[in-house]
Amino acid sequence: MSKIIGIGNALVDVIVSLPNETLFNTFGLKKGGMEMIDQETKRSIHEHIKDLKQVIVSGGSASNTIHGLARLGVSTGYIGKISRDEAGIFFKSDLERSHIIDHLIYSDIDTGIAITLMTSDAERTFATCLGAASTMQPNEIDGEIFKNYEYILVEGYLIFNSELVVKVCNLAKESGLKIAMDLASYNLVERNRDFIKELLKNYVDIIFANEEEAFAFTKKHELEALEELSKYCEVAVVKLGSKGSIANINSEVAKFSAYKANCIDTNGAGDIYVAGFLYGLIHNMPVQEIGRLASRLSGELVETIGAKLSDDQWKKLRKKYFN
Repeated sequence: MSKIIGIGNALVDVIVSLPNETLFNTFGLKKGGMEMIDQETKRSIHEHIKDLKQVIVSGGSASNTIHGLARLGVSTGYIGKISRDEAGIFFKSDLERSHIIDHLIYSDIDTGIAITLMTSDAERTFATCLGAASTMQPNEIDGEIFKNYEYILVEGYLIFNSELVVKVCNLAKESGLKIAMDLASYNLVERNRDFIKELLKNYVDIIFANEEEAFAFTKKHELEALEELSKYCEVAVVKLGSKGSIANINSEVAKFSAYKANCIDTNGAGDIYVAGFLYGLIHNMPVQEIGRLASRLSGELVETIGAKLSDDQWKKLRKKYFN
C-alpha cells in the first residue's frame, strides 16, 4: 500500500462559537478568511473569548488530512515544527495516538495556535499565530525522509514560505513522489497567485480547492474553474460545499453530490474530504466511489464540533464502509 507524508503548519486549534460577529470588526478579521496575527493580538483575542466555551484539538490543514488517512488505515508521516511546550506535547501525542510517524522539528518559539471563530451559519474564520511553525526552514528538511513514501501532501498555508515549499517539492520529485496540494484560504491565494501558478505548472500532480479558492486562482466558477486547474494537474478537485464537488481525474470529469448532513461546524470538512479522496486514489477505487467516500467523511464531520472525528465515529464509519 502507498504511504503518504504531509507537511504543514503544526498548530493547536482553539475553536470557539461566537454569539455575534462584532469581534471580526474589533480585530479587522475577514469573515470566512484566514489572517496571520502576532503574539500580542493572539493574547488580546484570547482575552475577548476567555468566557466562551472552547474546544482544543491538534490542527493544521495537512495534519487534519493525515490524521484522517491514518484512521482509514493508510501508513502516514508528518513534518512540522513545534516547541517542547504544553501545546507541542499535545500535538505530538495526538500524532502518536493515530500511529502517524512524526518527523517533527523543534523550536524555542511557542507552538503555533489557530483560533477558529465559528458563527451561527457554520462559517469559520481563522486567526492564526504560527509561532514555531513560521520558523521552519528549507535546510531543516531531510530529503532522506521522502524515500519512505510514495505521496506527499503539501499544505497550501505554507505558500507564505516560498523557499521552503520549492525545496520540499524538489526533494519530493527527486524521490519520485506524487505531490498533492490543498489550496489555502482564498485571500492567501489572491496574494500568491503567480507563485501558485508556478507550483502547479512545475510540481503539483493533485490539486484541491474550495469554490472561493478556485475562483481566486482561476477567476472562473465551478466547471470552468475545474477545467482551468486541470490544465496544470492530472487530478483537480473543486469542493462546492453543500452543492457537492467536482473532479477531473486524468481527463475524466465527475460530479459528486454532497452527503446529507445536519451542518453545525464546517471546520476541517475540506481536510477530511481530501483524506477520503486520496484514500480512494491510492486504492484505485472507481471515480464515483472516490467522490462518495470523500463526501461521506466530510458530511459526518460537519455534524460535530471540531476538525476531527471521534474514536466512536471512526469505529462506526469503518464498520459501515470498510468491512
